Amino acid sequence: MKKQVLLYVVAALMTAALCLVQEACAKGNSGKEVAEPGLTAAECQKTADSLKAEWLQEMKNQYEQSWYFRRISIDDLSMRLFYQFFGQKPADGWSLYISLHGGGNAPEELNDQQWRNQIRLYEPNNALYIAPRAPYNDWDLWFKPALDDFFRALIEMTVALHDVNPDKVYLLGYSAGGDGVWRLAPRMADTWAAASMMAGHPGDVSLLNLRNLPFMNWCGALDDAYNRNNENRLRGAELDSLQQADSEGYIHETHIVEGKAHWMDQVDTAAISWMEKFRRNPYPERIVWRQEEVLHQHFYWISAPKDELARGKTVRLDRKGNTVNITQCDYSSLTLYFNDEMVNLDEPLTIQLGSKTLFQGTLPRTTANLRATLRERRDYRYMFPAAVTVKMQ
Repeated sequence: MKKQVLLYVVAALMTAALCLVQEACAKGNSGKEVAEPGLTAAECQKTADSLKAEWLQEMKNQYEQSWYFRRISIDDLSMRLFYQFFGQKPADGWSLYISLHGGGNAPEELNDQQWRNQIRLYEPNNALYIAPRAPYNDWDLWFKPALDDFFRALIEMTVALHDVNPDKVYLLGYSAGGDGVWRLAPRMADTWAAASMMAGHPGDVSLLNLRNLPFMNWCGALDDAYNRNNENRLRGAELDSLQQADSEGYIHETHIVEGKAHWMDQVDTAAISWMEKFRRNPYPERIVWRQEEVLHQHFYWISAPKDELARGKTVRLDRKGNTVNITQCDYSSLTLYFNDEMVNLDEPLTIQLGSKTLFQGTLPRTTANLRATLRERRDYRYMFPAAVTVKMQ
């Protein structure tokens, strides 16, 4: 026993000594931290490709059993899956349609029946179609806070295992599934390529985050339960107003179908051909970000301080060339991420808050930034080599 304890002590001392050596190696003669040398654009691309391949393999290993058993489990919740491939895989990868069933605060058997019905509703072209079974049997079965992580996991799994293009992920849902689309589309707007709501109720959701997400709204003109028809008319008018004020954003269509009640006899299937025209732009030049009831730290290519997140806090900014102009920020600071698709990283960047310059200079491309953003965002399209945090005051 004494010999074993002695070995543990020696091992601990050796580990401590190694840490001191590594710390010393990371510092110059002055004792100051040595910054990671910046990568060239070519080196950056090569490193990003390597990290992406490593991450995809890790996700394959993680999700193989989930795909085989058609079930994703997180903590004590499980989401069952139906999936089917239609057509042939396009050259740029499969499209993914996530289709949310109706039901709600009802017996499990009724929600199971609604799930089976959703499975048969839509047949997208050259795509992977997934109809998940909600982990709940409550009225808000599709927009409880835990669901955001389920959808991220679902997308990770299909990207890694079946070459789904993360810029071609579409969200749609009927009835209670439409309720979910109203909530999930804005709060996860940087995830979807387009979204379509069928026969749901918008509740109190804000539509500001739909600035860069094409959105379709379908409701029967006679669907007066919970005042759905009038609420959806009002939301269509609201999107009209937002688009009039910002003509390059808020792409949308509203269809209040005359003569139809809650069941629209599948005229809403036209949404599939409408959505498939769009691809997600992960790096929009204009961002409008309002926190919803589920708080997110990241949105497109910006991040807010985790300890300051609160519903209603808003950020508005524009990027033109190498200049970013922040017009509203309800946080004390903001982190902005950049890559070579967005800006010229070999030239200085300028970040302004109105007439005040918050940052001006060049940013290095680093492996550390690439690795950290891939792990944080869980989406290789949000892997950024350069980042800067600016304070608003």
